[in-house]
Amino acid sequence: MARYFIIYKPFGVLSQFSGEGHTLASLFDFPKEVYPVGRLDKDSEGLLLITDDKWLNHQLLNPKFGHQRTYYAQVEGAPQAQDLRPLTQGVLINVDKRDYKTKPAIAKLLAREPDLPDRDPPIRYRASVPDTWIALTLIEGKNRQVRKMTAAIGFPTLRLVRWSMEKLSIGGFEVGEVREMDETEIYHKLGLTGFKKRDRNKSRR
Repeated sequence: MARYFIIYKPFGVLSQFSGEGHTLASLFDFPKEVYPVGRLDKDSEGLLLITDDKWLNHQLLNPKFGHQRTYYAQVEGAPQAQDLRPLTQGVLINVDKRDYKTKPAIAKLLAREPDLPDRDPPIRYRASVPDTWIALTLIEGKNRQVRKMTAAIGFPTLRLVRWSMEKLSIGGFEVGEVREMDETEIYHKLGLTGFKKRDRNKSRR
């Protein structure tokens, strides 16, 4: 029976169980068989799914399936709606030392700061430089993609939080909190209910 854990990964924690520095092993006594589905950079926070479900891992990481991931990014400066328009059409970023045009994203200005726990350490405050929160929804996950995208339009990311994957979110979580969920709930929130059963039936034919 596969197991599923949702965590709010803190800033400064590596998305791995071993190695130097703070790792996921410092947050919870996870079973040996599980592993993170995808990654969050050390300086990023938020939703991380940990499981030993290989089929789910394939569904979420294979680009052809295009599952939505929503990030809240605190950016330096005061972008207007028109400044975000290039993000909805795709911008050029560097991936593996090559130019890559991102797939169209959903980009919105947030009217107010999202309800998130404080970051430790906090973002350095500068009274002379405004900052703005935006929501960015992607269907792909290149290395440091959100940071590269906001930098490409002239608004560097100061704080980055992955808020959700489809309807699975960290709403109500504290930093570092770990919750175990069952397969039915995970698959429902990810919009995958029934898909796994159909794939298994096809493989038997």
